[in-house]
Amino acid sequence: QLQVVESGGGLVQPGGSLRLSCVASASTFDPYTIGWFRQSPGKEREGVSCIRTFDGSQFYAESVQGRFTISRASVKNTVFLQMSSLKPEDTAVYYCAVHPFTTAERLCTTASVDSWGQGTQVIVSS
Repeated sequence: QLQVVESGGGLVQPGGSLRLSCVASASTFDPYTIGWFRQSPGKEREGVSCIRTFDGSQFYAESVQGRFTISRASVKNTVFLQMSSLKPEDTAVYYCAVHPFTTAERLCTTASVDSWGQGTQVIVSS
């Protein structure tokens, strides 16, 4: 089972940016689809953005469309989530998750996940 570890969370002011990293325990994410999810107190876990390694296809939740960008690093076992124009409502614990042989949209909308990371806290506050 592929393990993943997130990093990059922290405290940022509204309008600021952060980049989260998700690193796999193997040398590559292939053939997994990788997703970023978030959960804040009292809310359900939300699929934020997902990317399929097979063809690079991506999915974004409507709430982050145009502000967040998911990408793969040149090092094939790392995926980034670049978050810009952050809002207080983006405050949450962000989790990286993986599942093999699925589409980006299916992973993000169903949260049918093979493996979860431990999460990294993002706080957007002035």
